[in-house]
Amino acid sequence: MKIKKRTKPDWLKIDISSNQYVKKMRKILKENDLHTVCEEAKCPNRGECWRNSEATVMILGDKCSRNCRFCAVETGPDKKVDEKEPEHVASAIRSIGLDYCVITSVTRDDLPDGGSKIWAETITKIREYNPECKVEVLIPDFQGREEDLDRVFSARPHVLGHNLETVPQLYRKARPQADYQQSLEVIQYARSQGQITKSGIMVGLGETNQQVIDLMQDAFDAGCQLFTIGQYLQPTSKHLPVDRYVAPQEFEYFEEKGLEIGLKQVMSGPLVRSSYKAKEMYAAALA
Repeated sequence: MKIKKRTKPDWLKIDISSNQYVKKMRKILKENDLHTVCEEAKCPNRGECWRNSEATVMILGDKCSRNCRFCAVETGPDKKVDEKEPEHVASAIRSIGLDYCVITSVTRDDLPDGGSKIWAETITKIREYNPECKVEVLIPDFQGREEDLDRVFSARPHVLGHNLETVPQLYRKARPQADYQQSLEVIQYARSQGQITKSGIMVGLGETNQQVIDLMQDAFDAGCQLFTIGQYLQPTSKHLPVDRYVAPQEFEYFEEKGLEIGLKQVMSGPLVRSSYKAKEMYAAALA
């Protein structure tokens, strides 16, 4: 039986038309052979963020070693690491003129260190080339290896993000190569090392509201301070279908519950993504 595709509600209809800032961003990224998660993951906010000269740079290539069924980033064969990438990223950020940047990566289980060496060098180069720029990172789990996490922490990012992505009841269906408890332990270890910690999830995959609240409690108990919640949008017909479109009022409810639990800041809305208004959330963590 063919599944009828759900029609997007009005609150999810967005304008990502190009403008001079988008053209400038694409030019700089192309010149430095870089990728952004804005494009690779088809982020619905890329028009807004690029107009504000904000972007989330994705390092370690554009092919992921895992195959999460919600993610638009391609899965593919192992790709050689570009040793010059840290310098290219730092140079691009200087050209764009960012005072707050977010760096993420594909998961590289094929590398002995999970790519942590390039991660640390990238953060270090950004700080060297852009002394006033704050650096937020959104890291993979590095299969829980503390030596790889320590390598990233030692480069002193201002915010350490690691997404839980969805409720534990949906891990087998949505991200079978990941482990919910391991991700909680990554957050817990980061906080124990003095990092400002951040995580996030998507809703609309089949979770219940209570499961979302329970997950926020788990995240807070693990030491998470900042949290994002956004609507899952099916990238292609090969990905998991949208179970439901969550109403804006429910996102407000999640935000209220997250703050009641004790999270310092919760950014919750249909179009919210991990790095959306990241600079504002960092300010909330400092407060």
